[in-house]
Amino acid sequence: MSFTATPVRLSTQDADFEAQFTARLHWSADTDADIEQRVASILADVQRRGDAALLEYTARFDGLRAESVSELELTQAELKAAFEAISPAERQALEFAAARVRSYHEAQKQACGQSWSYRDADGTLLGQKVTPLDRVGIYVPGGKAAYPSSVLMNAIPAHVAGVTDIIMVVPTPQGVKNPLVLAAAYVAGVSRAFTVGGAQAVAALAYGTATIPAVNKITGPGNAYVAAAKRRVFGTVGIDMIAGPSEILVLADGSTPPDWVAMDLFSQAEHDELAQSILLCPDAAYIAQVQASIDRLLPDMPRAEIIAKSLTGRGALVHTRSMEEACALSNRIAPEHLEVSSADPHRWEPLLVHAGAIFLGAYTSESLGDYCAGPNHVLPTSGTARFSSPLGVYDFQKRSSLIEVSAAGAQILGPVAATLAYGEGLQAHARAAEMRLK
Repeated sequence: MSFTATPVRLSTQDADFEAQFTARLHWSADTDADIEQRVASILADVQRRGDAALLEYTARFDGLRAESVSELELTQAELKAAFEAISPAERQALEFAAARVRSYHEAQKQACGQSWSYRDADGTLLGQKVTPLDRVGIYVPGGKAAYPSSVLMNAIPAHVAGVTDIIMVVPTPQGVKNPLVLAAAYVAGVSRAFTVGGAQAVAALAYGTATIPAVNKITGPGNAYVAAAKRRVFGTVGIDMIAGPSEILVLADGSTPPDWVAMDLFSQAEHDELAQSILLCPDAAYIAQVQASIDRLLPDMPRAEIIAKSLTGRGALVHTRSMEEACALSNRIAPEHLEVSSADPHRWEPLLVHAGAIFLGAYTSESLGDYCAGPNHVLPTSGTARFSSPLGVYDFQKRSSLIEVSAAGAQILGPVAATLAYGEGLQAHARAAEMRLK
């Protein structure tokens, strides 16, 4: 069976461009009401019955039956055995990727994750104390595909941040375990791992059961049920984000081989039918070349049907007046992945302010960032890059303010605090400050 992919062709000079462009970007993050109801029921059941509910849901949804949740825990010996059993090339790739991810996040920790303090003229100490979370849970998808890279991207920054207890949950339908996922957990330093998934796994991490300990924060992607569960348990625990479909936006000046750009568009489209791939380019002839590359390369892709549906349903090839206009449109979109496929990417990078990750130059394919470049691949989607950031060391740390007021400092700060407190009608606040005045 052959498939065709026809991303909508738009031009910023068209009279109806704004309406068409906005319609193509729209994606609703609203969860189906039926999913919400089912998730609410599962969360409440796991919170109430713990391990017993977890066993029932794992048997029902994954076809994996066990007498106790302890049977679903992957031992460190099993993780190590999986690492030793994969091919030498896979071991080398995992270790290489893990080393780069760790190196990047170590640098990130040095840049923003350190405690600091200073004393002002009156001897008062002010500062910030940075401490890691005690325990985090990482959710690793395990349904239609397995993602060892997600293990590295979630566990390694937590490890670098100083988290001592990293609990991994991963669904294993029919009990089939992916050796690369287990090996990645070994390489990344996961503390404990359980073969459970879905909303029930999120509930176990949030509330705790007799076997699975409650965590402080849950990170990692999942399906609509996992996303709905994370949204509902937020407040009981922290979460990283509610992720939407994957996205790529390519800004091209026409200097990159069109086959490369077509394949980069495929790289997101192959995730699922709702993924979005957009090309912005001021060269109409080049856009036509990219479409020709799409037509020629698509039939040979194993996931051609998914790519075709994604590009036809949500993809776009947009002819812009200039690269400057393309940059302005990119900032409106605030894409998850932004490729600047240009002969001079550093000319355009200063104009780009909203993106999860920016990939500079023709040789920087987004796929390198997914696996082994070093920066985290857990990125904000659906325009949330306007106000949020990639997963990082800072997501696994918390900050406490440090204040030590000297006797001399109390004489300066006390009257100010008392005046403001009286103004708010909070006399005890004011008196507490005044009692320390000489």
